[in-house]
Formats: sequence, structure tokens, C-alpha cells
Amino acid sequence: LGTELNLNDVAMGLGLENVEYEPEQFPGLVYRLKEPRVAMLLFGSGKIVCTGARKVEDVSRAVDKLAAELSSLGLLY
Repeated sequence: LGTELNLNDVAMGLGLENVEYEPEQFPGLVYRLKEPRVAMLLFGSGKIVCTGARKVEDVSRAVDKLAAELSSLGLLY
């Protein structure tokens, strides 16, 4: 994403029903999207791992959707 993230703020902003974040167990946040159906691992460094996509276009759509959501929440600078 090109910027560092505060994963605690991201977890609260994206909604706990779609997010798994247990920093004691794993340093990344797991965010599950319904459309496209993917899971994204977000790290404090701003790096993302996208899994479960069937097409490259799904990855692009998922990253664009995530960036838009984080921007609207004021979490992406």
C-alpha cells in the first residue's frame, strides 16, 4: 500500500466480523472479503498478501477495494 498501517485502528475500522487480528499469535491482520472472495494478510509495513483469488483481476479488485475502504476511514495517508 506504500504506507505503514496501525493494525489496531485498521481492525476496528474494517469491522470485527471480517477481521482476525491477534498480534500475540501472528503479526498480520487477516481481512476476508466476500466479493471478490479472497483473504488478505495486512502487515504494519503496509505490505499485503492476497490469497484465494481465482484470477489476477480479483486481486486487483480486492486491493483497490481495500485501499478505498482504508482511505474512507482516514487510515491510508
